[in-house]
Amino acid sequence: MQIVINEKLIKRNRRIGQITTIASLAILIGGLIASFTPDYLYLSFAALIGGFLLSQIGIYFGNRWGRSPRTDEKLTAALKGLGDQYTLYHYTSPVPHLLVGPSGVLILLPFYQAGTITYDAGKKRWKQKGGNWYLKLFGQESLGRPDLEANSYVSDMQNWLSKKFPGQTMPAPEAILVFTNEKAVLQVESAPIPTLTEDKIKDFIRRKSKTAAMPAGALLNIQAALPKEEQPEKTNEEEKSG
Repeated sequence: MQIVINEKLIKRNRRIGQITTIASLAILIGGLIASFTPDYLYLSFAALIGGFLLSQIGIYFGNRWGRSPRTDEKLTAALKGLGDQYTLYHYTSPVPHLLVGPSGVLILLPFYQAGTITYDAGKKRWKQKGGNWYLKLFGQESLGRPDLEANSYVSDMQNWLSKKFPGQTMPAPEAILVFTNEKAVLQVESAPIPTLTEDKIKDFIRRKSKTAAMPAGALLNIQAALPKEEQPEKTNEEEKSG
């Protein structure tokens, strides 16, 4: 499996998380100091609000870009061992995570939420029970509407294919929801989109390759149109020596 990754974007967002976290702490400390002086009490309230908002930004960027293994690292590890015909794109394609290979054009949507994840087919609603109540309270771990997010990314990928290959019949992009938190329990048999934990994704893709009608020419054309700065997957021997 070949890997193409936007390291500059990852470093930039990691830096944003670090800066906003440090800035939020500095502002909160400044607000605490100002609270001891009645004339500056209004500054204390302003600092509390500003520091809190910055801290939320820092948490958001820190969770996604600052901690290792990051989302892209987890997806790469989960797919390790797929053949050389597959290319995994992180932050370098029209969607954040894209896998192109014999199984098709697959958009991977990672979710790090914990707890029990269910889908109510009657109400067409996703639900999450459990997980970190603090992060859910402040919107950092809200599950939201994965189906709408998936549809948006599928539309983005379809538009890209239409522009790159006008008049040509190309494989339809498909979305897969991947829960990367080991504490996630899925009860989503009726979900409209394939929804898997990260330990199941590779077997799912291998099974899919047996039924997918991905023409070799279309596969090569799509891969040729996407970035080519490939980072080859390390062999077991290279990993041991490293």
